[in-house]
Amino acid sequence: MTKFRSIFWHRRDLRIEDNIGLYEASKNSKNLIGVYILDPNLLNLSRTTSEAKNWFLGESLLELQKNWERRGSRLLILNGDPIRLICKLADLVKAECIYWNENIEPYEINRDKQISEQFSKEKRKIYTFSDQLIVNPRNIKTNNNDPYKVYGPFYRKWIDIINRTKISSDNLIQISRTPEEIIGFNERDLSLIQNSDLNYCISRERKPVDDLLTSNIFNNTNRCPCQPGESESIKQLNFFINSGVIHSYNQARDVPSLESTSNLSAALSLGTISCRAVWNGAQISRNMATNGYQINSIDTWIKELAWREFYQNALINFPELEKGPYREKWLKFPWQNNHDWFKSWEEGLTGIPIIDAAMRQLKHSGWMHNRCRMIVASFLVKDLLVDWRWGELFFMKSLVDGDLASNNGGWQWSASSGMDPKPMRIFNPFRQASKFDENGNYIRKWIPELTHVSTPNLLSGEINSAERNGYPKPIVNHKNQTSIFKELYSSIN
Repeated sequence: MTKFRSIFWHRRDLRIEDNIGLYEASKNSKNLIGVYILDPNLLNLSRTTSEAKNWFLGESLLELQKNWERRGSRLLILNGDPIRLICKLADLVKAECIYWNENIEPYEINRDKQISEQFSKEKRKIYTFSDQLIVNPRNIKTNNNDPYKVYGPFYRKWIDIINRTKISSDNLIQISRTPEEIIGFNERDLSLIQNSDLNYCISRERKPVDDLLTSNIFNNTNRCPCQPGESESIKQLNFFINSGVIHSYNQARDVPSLESTSNLSAALSLGTISCRAVWNGAQISRNMATNGYQINSIDTWIKELAWREFYQNALINFPELEKGPYREKWLKFPWQNNHDWFKSWEEGLTGIPIIDAAMRQLKHSGWMHNRCRMIVASFLVKDLLVDWRWGELFFMKSLVDGDLASNNGGWQWSASSGMDPKPMRIFNPFRQASKFDENGNYIRKWIPELTHVSTPNLLSGEINSAERNGYPKPIVNHKNQTSIFKELYSSIN
């Protein structure tokens, strides 16, 4: 087979190991250089990303650059419009082939289509691969060849496909092991890039990544439980598996005061670890399990991986979800959208302790426990009567693991506007606190002004004025507000 000069374009796969597209590129290329493009459309702090996610991205890119250099080549980091920059780079270095792993968001799909059309005109070869999901979305359809709209049947088909293909650690190594050495481009090629108008990143001098990290509140701290970079992601997975945390996941995952989750959500979103690696981690832990409870915990974690893939499949097949509700009747819901209430919710000043603890965790760490995400989402929609899309956007502007598909799917689930066949859910924040933070440890950690309040009063929110220490009274009455919500909901049926 003839080998060509090639570019590998990193996107949501910020790793060397177990990277299907990169493996194919390195195997089939005479010379190979990597590129990552800081796309302004995906780095908008007011709409599409957060400071926490930019920190995670920036640190991960710095490590990825070093990993490319260790293997004999370079990773360029460019800043600007990918449609112009990737084509310009290919022209400068006379690359005959471009490799990338497919993305699933509507903007990315449209962008990639335009780039593919341009490359086709220039007679360059494009090779794309499915790397972001364990099961290729093209392979998971109903018996009528329709996309799944309900999680339960989707999960059964998903797990059946995985079991039939027998994904294993051996299979992972054979498919996507990257060779130790990648033959890079020569200094003349790099000089052409350096002297062009591309915003390049080759030397140790100022880099486009600096803009993501300079004055970033997450830089050089341990504020966030999700740690950036390929090496840290592997460490977090190994700890989750080898420490036995996964073996108690079934129940402990719902207790926000415990360190009981994998903390790999950001790593999966930006691809510092592969979905196959986490699947294999679950299988390793299954071999270590000693009883049925531990097996059930592992299965529960696997189902969370399936939820991620369900939401991504939903967005691929129903891209209109990005803009609005799956259930069209929700377009008619008469939201009250009280800006003062929304601001109180954002700042963790609603006067409802479990809500405020969760929102303060998000503000401080860039991350929020999943049980708390459901509680605060239900409260915003069904107590405050605020359009769920306001909350969805705020999460994207705040979360280190902000992912369009998962974030949209979670908010639509909480709002009852999405792909959910069950009756409407309304979470009572006080019952949720009593059930999942029964000793008040989580609330006390994030609302220190209430540490002295008795646990029953802390969980119920019945705190007298003398004990508040400046903490606000509840801005709404849960029972009254949810009654109003039900009446409004009935009006759109």
